[in-house]
Amino acid sequence: MNPRGPLLLSRYAEALFWFARYMERVENLARVLDVTDTFVRHGADQSGWESVVRINADEKNFYKRYAAPNAQTVPQYYLLDRENPNSIASCLFSARENARTLRPLISTEMWSQLNMFHNKVRALSVADTQPSHLSGLCAFLKESCLTHAGITAATLFRDQGYSFYAIGKYIERGDQTSRLVDIKYHTLLPKVSDVGGAVDISQWHALLRAASGYHAFRRVYPSEMTPGLVAGFLLMNSAFPRSIVLCVRHIDNYLTRLNSGYGLRRVHPALEQLEELRAALADQTFDAILERGLHEFLDWVQLQFILLHNAIADAFWRRPPVPSQSA
Repeated sequence: MNPRGPLLLSRYAEALFWFARYMERVENLARVLDVTDTFVRHGADQSGWESVVRINADEKNFYKRYAAPNAQTVPQYYLLDRENPNSIASCLFSARENARTLRPLISTEMWSQLNMFHNKVRALSVADTQPSHLSGLCAFLKESCLTHAGITAATLFRDQGYSFYAIGKYIERGDQTSRLVDIKYHTLLPKVSDVGGAVDISQWHALLRAASGYHAFRRVYPSEMTPGLVAGFLLMNSAFPRSIVLCVRHIDNYLTRLNSGYGLRRVHPALEQLEELRAALADQTFDAILERGLHEFLDWVQLQFILLHNAIADAFWRRPPVPSQSA
């Protein structure tokens, strides 16, 4: 018998990985929608809704369905539209389908809470996404995701499966943080005349709230708030749970655990892929990144997360293509 315990089936590894990614995506979308609603209601123009579409790289699909991004169309697209694979309705459906595969591994509490959450979202109507209801709906979505996270932390067995779940969560979280900073940083950079004004400051407050980082930021910077400090905190602070630096550290820890703790040698290519990203974050300051080009750097970070995802999939569940038969 394997002293480390039975090996995890590849289909379970894939399902746990995607289960975590979908749940993390739901929470992130709820936060972005809530903060964008706050922006617009407190004086920002409608370009805030366009930035939500850009964060998710959905411009092509969105404009096939809707004429313009605004307070009605964007919440509908990201909350209810099952034809949008990035919508909360689609992500929750996909999370539940993965959880169904995982019934032998996850707790009854995890399954029951997810079912109730999924059913409540499935029952939503267009009326529930209107501006007067959006803040309350986003609060429900965020609280439900946090409930899932708490139940998972308390009940999911700490074996190989938990490592795949954690890796999926932190890849998604790091990717979403990079997108949020990339789009919002450039969208919110104010005109010179607006710097330090009430609208300018409130928007940076809201960006930090979108990442659940306002109070943590104030612990580090109690009296300052500039675009560079906010973006640098979200990317590089090693104590902030949603920073890219900390997400990369967690991914490295769980990949290493699969390797050294469970003897899964196929993880080596993924570790090598991750090392390039880890080194890039460790070897330069945020000011150096900003000088070389923040957008270009974050594009590169997102590509590294994609390559890391592919390396993990190739190692554990993606089948190699079957070579074609020549006549």
